[in-house]
Amino acid sequence: MSYENETEETKYDESFFENIALTIFNHLNLDAYFIFEVNLVDENKIHSINKEYRKIDRPTDVISFAFEDDFEGENKIVHNSSMPRDLGEIFICVDVMKRQAKEYGHSELREMSFLFTHGILHLLGYDHMKEEDEKVMFKIQDEIMEILHL
Repeated sequence: MSYENETEETKYDESFFENIALTIFNHLNLDAYFIFEVNLVDENKIHSINKEYRKIDRPTDVISFAFEDDFEGENKIVHNSSMPRDLGEIFICVDVMKRQAKEYGHSELREMSFLFTHGILHLLGYDHMKEEDEKVMFKIQDEIMEILHL
């Protein structure tokens, strides 16, 4: 895992994200060596990324860029191997995360964990564009949050 923090937020470090990733991979029975990048950014940066790559002119909470688009079996990564597999990049906006935590009435720890989980699931091939896919992805998110006791 590669970690970059472009904000002044100091609560979340590389080990925080690694522990959640291991929980996700274990829960999904993925026994592979995955490489991914986590970037904590401010509102201006995520706005710029959202506008450039998604053509949406506003900030957002999390953006994932999966390096693989052709996933195996039901559009998900299921490959188990000792060879490293580069999943992609996740950008999480700390400013939006903090606002959403207040808005939803839960801790920033829970919101950051949720956004990271959401991002990793996207890198693994899960999506929520169709209702049936959304049910699968959101069920897994809920299970992960429960395992994390959040």
